[in-house]
Amino acid sequence: MRIVVRVAVPLTVLALAVSGCSSSDPVATPSATSATSVPAITSGGSTSAPTTVAVPTRDTLSQIATSKSNTIDVYANPNKSDFTTLQAGDVLTAPDQTPFVFLVKTVTDGWLEVWLPTRPNGSTGWIETDDVSLADTRFWIDVDLKEFNLKVYDDEDMVFQTPIGVGQDELPTPGGTYYLRELLQPPNPDGVYGPYAYGLSGYSPVLDSFNGGDAVIGIHGTDDPSSIGTMVSHGCIRMPNDSVTEIATKIGLPLGTPVFIND
Repeated sequence: MRIVVRVAVPLTVLALAVSGCSSSDPVATPSATSATSVPAITSGGSTSAPTTVAVPTRDTLSQIATSKSNTIDVYANPNKSDFTTLQAGDVLTAPDQTPFVFLVKTVTDGWLEVWLPTRPNGSTGWIETDDVSLADTRFWIDVDLKEFNLKVYDDEDMVFQTPIGVGQDELPTPGGTYYLRELLQPPNPDGVYGPYAYGLSGYSPVLDSFNGGDAVIGIHGTDDPSSIGTMVSHGCIRMPNDSVTEIATKIGLPLGTPVFIND
C-alpha cells in the first residue's frame, strides 16, 4: 500500500545552484564549503483557511518515486536497453542530504515513466519499480506567469496563494510540467534568495550556467520586495519571504510535488 505524503523535507544550508535568482546583475553566492544540514521542518497545514476553487479536470493524485540509492538506471523504454545511469550528485546540490526523487508520469508492470531533472526540459525516462519506493501526494503548484501568481493546492482545495516575480522577456521562466527536486536554506535569510529556496526539475531555456552552476530554475524568497509582480529575474520565480517561509515550514510540500507553469 502506498502512503499519502504530507511531510516536509530536510533542509540544507549551502550555496544555491538555482539560476535567475538575483536581479538583472549576477551576484556572488556563498561558498558551498559552509554547508551544514539542519533538522527537518515540522509538517502541518497552512495557516490560511483552505478555499475550495474550481480547477481543471485532472487527477490530482500524483506519485513520487524516491530512488533507493544515489544512482539509478534510466531507460529509453521498458525493455532494459538504451539506458543511462543518473547520479544524484549530477542534479542535487546536497545529494547526501536530499532524497533523490522523481515525479511519476506513467505506471506499467514493473516500470515507471518519470519526469527527469535533466535537460532538455520535459524529458522523461523509464525506471524499474524495484529501484524506488513510491508515495502519493495530492499537493500541486500552479504558476501563472502572466498574472504573476502562484497557488498551492491540496487536491482541489487552494490552500495558499502569493504574488510572484518572474523571468524577463530575454531570460524567461519556462512553461511546462516540473516538480520540486530540493529544498535549500540559504546561510543568509536576508539575501537575494530569501530564507528558503526550492530547486525545480527544470532549467533556463537560454542560459547554460549561472553563478558557476547549472542554470536550474528555482522558487525562492527575495531581498527586493518591490520586484514582486514584475518580470525581473533570470528565470526563477521569486515571492515574498513570508510566503516562501509559510510554504516551506507550514504547508509541508514533499519533494516531488508537481509544478505546472503556465505561460
